[in-house]
Amino acid sequence: MGTRDERVADLFFEDLTVGGNPTEEGQARYVSGDLVAYVGGSVKSLTTGSGLSPGGHKALRDLIHFIDEGPADGFVTGAYKESVFSGAKLTNETWWESVAKLKKIVQLDITYTGITPTTEVWKMYDTDGTTVLVTLTDAITYSGVFEATRTRTWA
Repeated sequence: MGTRDERVADLFFEDLTVGGNPTEEGQARYVSGDLVAYVGGSVKSLTTGSGLSPGGHKALRDLIHFIDEGPADGFVTGAYKESVFSGAKLTNETWWESVAKLKKIVQLDITYTGITPTTEVWKMYDTDGTTVLVTLTDAITYSGVFEATRTRTWA
């Protein structure tokens, strides 16, 4: 089969949520809000590289959606941040689902050596507000007062 180059003014895909994924090489369908194609013997998303629809990606409870300043698009509205200080040093920030503080969303704990933070620990919580989904720990070293290195580990 040769190369085919055609221009299409309008392309319309009916949502085939009920009809399911394409089953033949080269077929493309719009299924459950995601454009997918049958390529190389399997179904692949054409909408995102991860295979998630944009809506599904927004719904992930993943730290990338929170660092640096709390929950954003696709997450609870009315989230509440609480900051704890030891003297002038910020030692903890916790984002809660609401001002009632019943369910945690994400928490940052900071430890210091002298005046510089040397460890930052992020904890991402599941929708129950108590189960930790992932913990990210940054170990920080300094050259004088300037950050020199940061080593990140996931658990």
